[in-house]
Amino acid sequence: MKRSRVNEIIRQGDEFIRSFGYVMPPFAYLSPSEMKTRRSELSAIVERRLGWDVTDYAKGDYDRLGLFLFTVRNGDSTDLQAGRGMLYAEKIMISRHDQISPMHRHIVKAEDIINRGGSTLALELFESAPDGSVDEDAEVTVVTDGLTRKLPAGGILKLSPGESVTLLPGNWHAFWGEGGDVLIGEVSTVNDDLTDNIFREPIGRFAEIEEDEDPLHLLVSDYDEWL
Repeated sequence: MKRSRVNEIIRQGDEFIRSFGYVMPPFAYLSPSEMKTRRSELSAIVERRLGWDVTDYAKGDYDRLGLFLFTVRNGDSTDLQAGRGMLYAEKIMISRHDQISPMHRHIVKAEDIINRGGSTLALELFESAPDGSVDEDAEVTVVTDGLTRKLPAGGILKLSPGESVTLLPGNWHAFWGEGGDVLIGEVSTVNDDLTDNIFREPIGRFAEIEEDEDPLHLLVSDYDEWL
């Protein structure tokens, strides 16, 4: 993705999020130079990879296959292993109309996916086979706002604004905005996008950036190189 396109997506995403009354934390608006200058005091942000995340899954077609994310808070994997401390994470995301976030599962992370506003959020769901692959036949069982739901393998769960679904490790899922753009909340156990995303098809988690202009804000995938 060109950096100019990423900058445009961040601006549009921030405006969309604000239209629902959700206000981003102050660190969202730090410039790259400010982050470099204040690097020592931003260690929790950098090390826990809080911040902007715009991905086309390294396929170069963001409008068809992509996702906008911002990690607001994130715990530590050592706390998770110990079973005490900051065991949770929170993201705000945008899935555009018919923009697919591809089929994947997590090894560790359990998550609530919440339609925070906009159009319908559609999720295609599968269970895992014993070897971890997609089970093409097994019935899928999930909990939506405290209610147990059962769907056939590959069934489409549709969430209206205010509705949510709990996905456990091993629940394969892909999702997209149906009928328009959707603001999505994610509340989960500690998030690790480097090691805890298993995709059905060979695909990259982060975008490859072509630097055609200066970054408006750094992406979490920029931290290692820029900071």
